[in-house]
Amino acid sequence: MAYETVAATDALYEVFVGNKLRAATYRLFPQLLMTLLIQIHHSIGLTMSDVAIPHGLYTEQKVSSEVTPLCFAIQATKTLLLRTWCWKEFSIMEKNKGWTLLEERDLHLQGVSLLANALLERNHLLAHKIMYLLVPLLNRGNDRHKLTSAGFFVELLQCPVARRLPRIYSFARLKDWLHHGNNFFKIIALKGLQNLLKHPEMKEDIKSLLPSILDLLGETDEKIVLMAIQILLQLIGMMDFTTLAAMMRTLFSFFGDVRPDIHLFSMTLFGASIKFVKYTDKKNVENQVLDSLVPLLLYSQDENNEIAEESRHVLTICAQFLKWKLPQEVYCKDPWYIRPSGVEKICKFFGEKCKGNVSILEQTLTFTKDAKLPIRRTAVLFVGLFSKYVDRTELRMKGTDWIENDLRDLLHDPEPSLRIIASQALYRVRTTVTEAEPMQTVSGIRKLMNCLPI
Repeated sequence: MAYETVAATDALYEVFVGNKLRAATYRLFPQLLMTLLIQIHHSIGLTMSDVAIPHGLYTEQKVSSEVTPLCFAIQATKTLLLRTWCWKEFSIMEKNKGWTLLEERDLHLQGVSLLANALLERNHLLAHKIMYLLVPLLNRGNDRHKLTSAGFFVELLQCPVARRLPRIYSFARLKDWLHHGNNFFKIIALKGLQNLLKHPEMKEDIKSLLPSILDLLGETDEKIVLMAIQILLQLIGMMDFTTLAAMMRTLFSFFGDVRPDIHLFSMTLFGASIKFVKYTDKKNVENQVLDSLVPLLLYSQDENNEIAEESRHVLTICAQFLKWKLPQEVYCKDPWYIRPSGVEKICKFFGEKCKGNVSILEQTLTFTKDAKLPIRRTAVLFVGLFSKYVDRTELRMKGTDWIENDLRDLLHDPEPSLRIIASQALYRVRTTVTEAEPMQTVSGIRKLMNCLPI
């Protein structure tokens, strides 16, 4: 970093401390604030040894190791706010640790957003001036320069004046950032879209970005995925059926995601999607809804109460879509293994409603390997009890080795409760098969007797 840059920052601080140039400071506030915020971003992680100090300038005096370029930039920014009577904004920054956020490389943009929102809340006039200043500034400098400017700019898009900006300066710019290689730009773009959605007339433009937003569901950055889900929740009523169905398939893959918030909000959006399926398209998503029943049932037993509650809520939406009335036992918050009689009623209900019952067993067995003990335990209990309501002929033809092998493996699980439930489930599966053969024999004899003359 050039010595002149640090020296100029310190000089600005001295000017702000003085009392003679208040009018000029207020008039130049937008330029000064953005310059200092950008300087803060460039100063993160630097020491004075990283500054190109002219040779011989400090021959007799050493620069203290506690002094950094960041110190100069932060103190100048604080003093600028105080000198221009931005006391409330200063207080908001202090109460929310905004200055600390600005100083951290990964949290800098959160500090910028906090200050932008504080200014927007307390001083509309200055906020609007900064917004118009930033329009040309966004195209200048390196990534740090652009990120700080963009982070401040997108927060200002929520104010009514933002509607006057030509699309090329707002919507088109956010569209470009959605495809940027830097994830920070993608996050900024999504934040900007959230703010533009506060203006109803912008929804139609943002609708055209649905393919790009849907693609972001495949990102590894959790924050990007969550922000994309939040935007999709607001645009769901504008989606065509093809987009809606594709989104539901993607969301279904997030059920059970190790990231709790993504698991939770993917179910929320999935449930909302079902509500927006038109009557003429219902048949086309029925299988998708049916496939979601088992995961939702099992995750209603999740150790995370929010996930468990949302699972039950979305399960109700699915039932309404299918025109079913779920048994009350589905909504019991006690662990299923405490009340197996209630689980048996659930199994009986789904056994009567769902045809091709063996597929439900197959789906449930995949959850016996889940990382979470409550889900594994619930799945094993469900397999044992549900086997009673499976199509006996189909089960006998297919055999039960594929079920018994999975259950047998669980007999050696370190968790005692799981071993006991697995042993009971294995017994129930074997009993179901052995009972099926005598029943079929009796049925055959009855049919034969009916054919004989009296």
